[in-house]
Amino acid sequence: MKLSLFKTLWGHESSLSDAIQCCHDAGFQGIESPAPRDGSERKAFFEALEAADLKWIAEVSTCTLDGTYVPQPGRSVTDHLDSLREGVERSLTGTPLFINTMAGYDAWSIADAIAFYQGVVKLEEELGIPISAETHRGRSTYSPWITRDILLETPDLRLTCDFSHWCVVSERLILDEEPEILQLAAKHAYHIQPRIGYGQGPQVPDPRAPEYQEALQAHERWWTVLWEAMAARGRREMTMTPEFGPDGYLQCAPFTRVPVADLWDINTWVGHRQLERFQNHFQNQTIVSS
Repeated sequence: MKLSLFKTLWGHESSLSDAIQCCHDAGFQGIESPAPRDGSERKAFFEALEAADLKWIAEVSTCTLDGTYVPQPGRSVTDHLDSLREGVERSLTGTPLFINTMAGYDAWSIADAIAFYQGVVKLEEELGIPISAETHRGRSTYSPWITRDILLETPDLRLTCDFSHWCVVSERLILDEEPEILQLAAKHAYHIQPRIGYGQGPQVPDPRAPEYQEALQAHERWWTVLWEAMAARGRREMTMTPEFGPDGYLQCAPFTRVPVADLWDINTWVGHRQLERFQNHFQNQTIVSS
C-alpha cells in the first residue's frame, strides 16, 4: 500500500521551479494544479514536471473566470459540461494521473445537479481519463445531504473528498453524526484533500494547536474510513493533496494582514502526519478486496 502526496500550487506565490524544489525537499510525489491556458506556458510546465520526475493531478474548475474558483451565476448544465470538456481536453495535452474538478453550481435544482454529474461520468468514459468531483462550497457538492442524493443517482461518480467544506456549511463536525453519508462518500472516494475544517470555517488557523485537536482527530477518523474503502476496492496507491490555502482561508491579523501561520509548514506537517498514519494503519493489515 502506498500514499502519494501532492503539493497544490494554490497559494504558492514563488516560481514553479521553487514549488518543484519544495516537493523534493518535503518528499512529495507531485503537483496538483490547472494546466496553463497559454500553449507555450503549458509546454514549459509539462517539461518542468517531467524533468523533475514529478506526477501531476490536473485541476479543472467549470465556468469560472481566470484566477477565480467561484462559478459564474446563471450558467446552465450544458455550459458547465462544455467548460469541463474544454478543461479536460487542455489537460490531456499533458499526462495527468486524473482530473480533479470543482464543478457544478450550488444554486441548481437537485434534478439539474444529478443531470450534470451523470454527464460528468459520460464525459469520463468518452475521454478515457478519471474525473473526480470535489466536495466544495459554491458547487453542487457543497452539502453532505445534496451530495448524498447526487451519489445515490450517479453510482459511478468519483469523489474528491474535502470534508472541510461540509463542516463550515453545517457548522459542526457533521460526519460524526451522519455515518451513512460518510460510508457512501467512501464508496465513491477517489482522492483526498486533507484540510481540517471546523464549525466556523473551512480551515482551522493551525491544526497543530491544541484548541483544534477535536477537529483534526475527527477528520483523521473520516480519512481512515476512506482509505479502508479504497483499499477494499483494490486501490493500492492512494493520493492526498494537503490544501491549506490563502484567499481568506488563512487567517491574518487585522490591519497588518500578518498570517497566523505559514501555509507550506502546515501542508508539509499535515502530509507527513497522514503518511505516518497511513503506513501504521496498513502495516500489518490484510485487505479483502470487494
